[in-house]
Amino acid sequence: MSLVRAKKHLGQHFLTDKKIAAKIVNGLVHTDQYRQVLEVGPGMGILSDILLEREDLETFLIDIDVESYHFLQEKYPQLGGRLINGDFLALDLSSIFKEKYAIIGNFPYNISSQILFKILENRGQVVEMVGMFQKEVAERCASKSGTKDYGILSVLIQAYYDIEYLFTVKPGTFNPPPKVNSGVIRLSRNQVEILPCDEKLFWRTVKAGFNQRRKTLRNALSGVVPKDKMDDHVFFDKRAEQLSVEQFIELTQHLTHLSQ
Repeated sequence: MSLVRAKKHLGQHFLTDKKIAAKIVNGLVHTDQYRQVLEVGPGMGILSDILLEREDLETFLIDIDVESYHFLQEKYPQLGGRLINGDFLALDLSSIFKEKYAIIGNFPYNISSQILFKILENRGQVVEMVGMFQKEVAERCASKSGTKDYGILSVLIQAYYDIEYLFTVKPGTFNPPPKVNSGVIRLSRNQVEILPCDEKLFWRTVKAGFNQRRKTLRNALSGVVPKDKMDDHVFFDKRAEQLSVEQFIELTQHLTHLSQ
């Protein structure tokens, strides 16, 4: 069985440290809430080896790399249809999973934000995610209001998930080694089924606020609500990074009121 070549255009850096792999898999702690888990970008299967030993989990693998897919087909013939050759970002997850499930992976750095948005789109079913990202992306996701790392992903993720930064991984544990450190985070779905505000407006408000993060929200949100409709609410004179998730929800409720 020949090894898989890491492909730069796919952002592949294969983890080689089995202890780190075990730590990542052991990050799945809410397994009383689901039975199925999807690993994204398994490569040569260092996480998959451990996942497939778990009798409490039904593991699915998806890899866009045809070479990886054929390697894994040979390595895990028992998977059958649970091994998918395809693009996770284009996959209709609801056509595969009919119940709640988890997502795990050593994710390609070049599409990490898109992966997180895909998880958010499927938040009704994805109850847990344990993933390795570029360290600064992992830290951004977990950052709190008032910090320079706090941004769109921080607010949107923390609106629906509790997030924990688990540990840092050095470049030397990969082949080829990336030029930066990696960070592993866990997302655990919170109890909020639907936000207590217009969710589409919430997403639009968060994105507009941070897209012009140096401006006050009175100026940054002028494309969401005309300035002449804005009142003297204290949030309008703040910048996006100063508002917590709860305050963004409150602001969205207020914007809905102003629009009526």
